[in-house]
Amino acid sequence: MQDRYVGDVGDFAKYSLLNHLSKGMRLGVAWYLYPDEAHNSDGKHISYLLQPKEWRHRDPFVFDSLKELLDNKARSISAIEQSGVLNAERFSSSCLQFSSSSPRNRSKWRYDWFDKTLNDIDDCNIVFADPDNGLCEDDKFKYCNVKSWKRLPISEAKALSEGRVAIFYHHNSRRKGGHTEEIQFWMNRLSASCAIRFRAFSSRTFFIVNATEELCGKAENWSQKFHSKAEFIRSNP
Repeated sequence: MQDRYVGDVGDFAKYSLLNHLSKGMRLGVAWYLYPDEAHNSDGKHISYLLQPKEWRHRDPFVFDSLKELLDNKARSISAIEQSGVLNAERFSSSCLQFSSSSPRNRSKWRYDWFDKTLNDIDDCNIVFADPDNGLCEDDKFKYCNVKSWKRLPISEAKALSEGRVAIFYHHNSRRKGGHTEEIQFWMNRLSASCAIRFRAFSSRTFFIVNATEELCGKAENWSQKFHSKAEFIRSNP
């Protein structure tokens, strides 16, 4: 996640889904906040806020909350936390930013960062992790490499989901086999109960781990509010 993405159409879907699934539960959010970059136009997909007839009815509360934030130029994670748009009890929002010429120091800092993240949301029974680029195999994740910090290694996903429901954001890539095979690959790696692929401007998937049948049903019901924009995917038996 980066501050510059706040309020875009992916955020609209994200907050709506999290609020829908976490009712009656203690939601903790691990932002995996990465410093804003300026090399591309990501985060510019906010034109949906000018199309209330198409979008607002899907979740009026989240739509109006995000529109107010962007109208006030309050585009940051801290503004989201203070706004009440998310039904969350805990946030872990330490930025993934550490400067050192030593790979060992960077690795230690990143390990410590994750320990703090786990502690921040320890008492929550449903958690959401929002890595900038999504999931990553452990052998491709380098703790000493700052660019790797834009991803969430599987080992951390396993730790976050231990003994509770967990939802993970993943930005679909150009992985060989296409998005369908990519989604199934990560579902298998996570032992996910179900997933939702949200397609608006770009494709991203929310993987839901340790979900009950009732919670999967709630996820499927949510996807129906977004019609062709959201695809509910159940794990293979």
